[in-house]
Amino acid sequence: MSEAPALVLGIESSCDEMAASVVRNGREVLSSCVQGQEEVHRPYGGVVPELASRDHARSVSQVAARALEEAGVAVEALDGVAVTAGPGLVGSLLVGLSFGKALAYRLGVPLVGIHHLQGHLAAAELADPQLMPPYVGLVVSGGHTALYRIEADDAPVLLGETRDDAVGEAFDKVAALLGLGFPGGPALAREAEGGDPGAVALPRPLLDRPGFDFSYSGLKTAVAVELERRAARSPLSARERRDLAASFQAAAVDVLVARARAAVAETGLAQLAVVGGVAANRRLRESLAEAGARDGFRAVFPPAALCTDNAAMIAAAGAREIARGTHHGFALNSFSRVPLGEAPWAGDAGG
Repeated sequence: MSEAPALVLGIESSCDEMAASVVRNGREVLSSCVQGQEEVHRPYGGVVPELASRDHARSVSQVAARALEEAGVAVEALDGVAVTAGPGLVGSLLVGLSFGKALAYRLGVPLVGIHHLQGHLAAAELADPQLMPPYVGLVVSGGHTALYRIEADDAPVLLGETRDDAVGEAFDKVAALLGLGFPGGPALAREAEGGDPGAVALPRPLLDRPGFDFSYSGLKTAVAVELERRAARSPLSARERRDLAASFQAAAVDVLVARARAAVAETGLAQLAVVGGVAANRRLRESLAEAGARDGFRAVFPPAALCTDNAAMIAAAGAREIARGTHHGFALNSFSRVPLGEAPWAGDAGG
């Protein structure tokens, strides 16, 4: 592998955030700009794909320009462009991909497509230079809940994944059941701060079974049943809402911690990288840090700004791909669903 290119612009548009970032030498974040769409989607209680892609089309050039300005970098100085190619909302992905293609063509620099989860894992390495493969990666977000063994040169090995809802999706759905608004995950975590995590007995799905898979739909249903039972008696009090939020959060986190500890023990590795939007959850961070201290492994979390969708992680991952000689070319396309390590665009590498 050659040295990482000096300046890479990353573009991330897989869902409802439009993000751009300039990273130097694959490690130094010079800028990281994110434009969210909370006000666009709040009336609908969730992300509307068509509205997301339309808003991206309006904002992509401005966000990229802001990232270059904040980095103090002229566009002509860029050495490469990295863009999320999947998984995600195809319309949203295509906006970022089209912009990245046009810019790379104009500048005559390499263009690389990055798997969204590859980017999240790069965020942990970006935040902690001591984190080097092999390690266990726990990806926890609104669309993904999975454990991987991350190798230096080989494709990531899937150890276990959710059989139904992702943990972030479950947070959002339970927040909606509790009337906490959008976006649901952060709202539920705030509500849980004032509640008793032991107040309501909720299940810890699959923990009585071997393996590393997850399941969150049953936990979500258990909260819905509990709400119906209480509503039949009297309106839900503020205290009961806080206790339900705290009890759900505790159950969801307990499963993540137990599965992560088991995966670290099974692999014999001493490092665990926790990435994705739910990695910003305070209870999860504290619980895994405590588990690591007991079990003898190091839990690595990116700062909160690099847990949620951002383009610094895409630029960092892209810099490594370009250093390997990867250049996907302008036939690069987007994909809504693609397993980590099986990116269908990889066949264009070197083009």
